[in-house]
Amino acid sequence: MEILPGSPGGAWRGPDYTASLRDKREVWSEGRRVDVTGEPRFRPMLSTLAGLYDDQHAPEHTGEMLYRSDTTGRLVSRSYLAPTNREELTLKWRNSHRWAESSGGQLSRVPDFMSNVVVGLYDYRFELAKVDPEFGRSAENYYHYCRENDLSLTHGLGDPQIDRSSSPVERPELGLRVVRRDADGVVVRGAKQIATLAPYAHEVLIYLSPANYLREDPSYVCWFGIPIGTPGLRVLCRKSYVDESGGLASRFDEQDAMLVFDDVFVPMSRVFLLDDSGVAARGFHELNKWSLYTGQLRFYYRLRTMLGVASLLAQAIGVDKFREVGNLLGELTSYVEVVRLGLAAVDAECQETASGLLAPGSTAALDAVAGGFSARASAIVRQIGASGLIMQPTPGDLGAAELRGVLDTYMCGRDIGVDEKARIFGLAADLVVDRFGMRQELYESWNRGDPARVRSMLYAKYPDLERCERQVRKLIAGRNGSHGS
Repeated sequence: MEILPGSPGGAWRGPDYTASLRDKREVWSEGRRVDVTGEPRFRPMLSTLAGLYDDQHAPEHTGEMLYRSDTTGRLVSRSYLAPTNREELTLKWRNSHRWAESSGGQLSRVPDFMSNVVVGLYDYRFELAKVDPEFGRSAENYYHYCRENDLSLTHGLGDPQIDRSSSPVERPELGLRVVRRDADGVVVRGAKQIATLAPYAHEVLIYLSPANYLREDPSYVCWFGIPIGTPGLRVLCRKSYVDESGGLASRFDEQDAMLVFDDVFVPMSRVFLLDDSGVAARGFHELNKWSLYTGQLRFYYRLRTMLGVASLLAQAIGVDKFREVGNLLGELTSYVEVVRLGLAAVDAECQETASGLLAPGSTAALDAVAGGFSARASAIVRQIGASGLIMQPTPGDLGAAELRGVLDTYMCGRDIGVDEKARIFGLAADLVVDRFGMRQELYESWNRGDPARVRSMLYAKYPDLERCERQVRKLIAGRNGSHGS
């Protein structure tokens, strides 16, 4: 089994993971090419990820997060476990809980998410092999390579936001496409966005989202996986949200990027599908069976964080017993419980896949309501916190002896000192007011796809719709019969 150069193989420890990012990757931030292991605004998130990788080896977590590879005997991440039975699926979810809970649901693309997409690729290998046996073998080999090296991945599903009224056939720069191919591989040109976690990833996995897999030109249908350091691949990062405040962004700004492919060569051993839009269309949800569940699991912990913050805000200013505030807190609690119960139901409806793995049921209903739940949760926190989310003392204010008496008198809370109140309100502002929080809210609205399309597809594919309609027709028939009598 191929081992990543310079890597010991198996599940990462923090220092080894950090060292593995010192490669030839071309990462750009605010007009400068940067080394993510040394750039001040990238180091905090890197430290967070390194700590999460170290947690895999903590004695209290190892049994939940790691297992012995059946091919090399190394300890590898359960994120890459391809479950074949109920026990394995349960163990896999325990690992995902650990990853999601560690950030309070703030890291939307912890490595656990894309690892599960690779599990989906492995599960779909037999369908890919029907197009070309080499595609199936490459998908299987890629799964083992990622698992044995505990690789962190990103993906880029969307086209550049240039002209949504046009198509790649009319404007080729609108989509990533194959511009040359031979027996050794293909050359791709174009761009993809938004690649969350890209500066910290080892590889990028490219496959098509439902919004763009039905291409008129088959050259735009391409699935592949390559290292972030591949020549010709540029990672263009958005402006960092890290500042000196010590807020959530200083620990959890996972970065988002546009990936630019400037005639990048992809060897055939890394190509998983070409040209076949039908297989791509069917494959998107097949690849994401496990990752969509972990995405909802992460969202569950984010909602729990929002509920905890809202409750502490209300207590801090003495409004937690007000009927209207209790109503708001109850509403937010209901969102937490709906997602928890939904996750339990999706897990209970697990089914064996065509390749023999055990996959959870559909998250379609949860996907359809998540964006609305998130927006409403943020609105509730803002409504409870109100102007206090803006007017709180800074660390400098709290450290100024001349201001201490004023702050203790006018900026304290009910049975709570000014220092603790400022910390609670500061965290709330991180979640629902500042750039980090607004990015998170936008992410929750769109990361599952166009909300209108998600809801429309839920209706169009609802398996029990015909029975619902029959039931109504019976009611109509009974109503007409009663009038006739």
